[in-house]
Amino acid sequence: MNIQLHYTEKGTGTPLILLHGNGEDSSYFVHQIEYFSASYRVIAVDTRGHGASPRGDAPFSIPQFAEDLKSFMDRLNIEKAHILGFSDGGNIALTFALKYPERVDKLILNGANLNPKGVKASVQIPVVIGYYISKILGGKKKAELLGLMVNEPNFTPEDLKKLQIPTFVIAGKKDMIKDSHTRLIADSIKGAQLAIIEGDHFIANKNAAEFNSSVGNFLDN
Repeated sequence: MNIQLHYTEKGTGTPLILLHGNGEDSSYFVHQIEYFSASYRVIAVDTRGHGASPRGDAPFSIPQFAEDLKSFMDRLNIEKAHILGFSDGGNIALTFALKYPERVDKLILNGANLNPKGVKASVQIPVVIGYYISKILGGKKKAELLGLMVNEPNFTPEDLKKLQIPTFVIAGKKDMIKDSHTRLIADSIKGAQLAIIEGDHFIANKNAAEFNSSVGNFLDN
């Protein structure tokens, strides 16, 4: 059953949908909403079970979140949009673009990964431990969130080769996603552009000026 996702909207023009990461909400993109609303209809969405969006009873998974995005766009009568996804939001954007390429104008992947092995061990090992502890102790919501990082996503470079959408891959120099992994994503998508900028995983929030400028150049050209 479809749920109604909560969202923040600002600006007019071509829709630019922003998808946040695991355990966050649309407020993560405060600097992007402000900046890009000068040129675009910016729509920052709270994923199912995040922020002010209801959990519903459907599976808590990246493919389900991609279906939620399709229902959301249908509800707002958005035929096609630029989609910017961060972290798990990038994985949702990628899943959506592979299944519904006709609905995506340009794709921006920030700190996305093909599979859990793309995350540095220093980050992933505590996540895996936390996941199993939460399952044992019955922390359902925490286990669901961590489970997304432990079990998903599951893309291959061959999957990405199918994409014909103009794509921009961007990450931080000290990202929790391995640099080699980010480069593999960019190399696997035909014609994809790549930018590695100063900062960690959270460059959109902590290095907004450079992030916005880089993404803006991609969208404008």
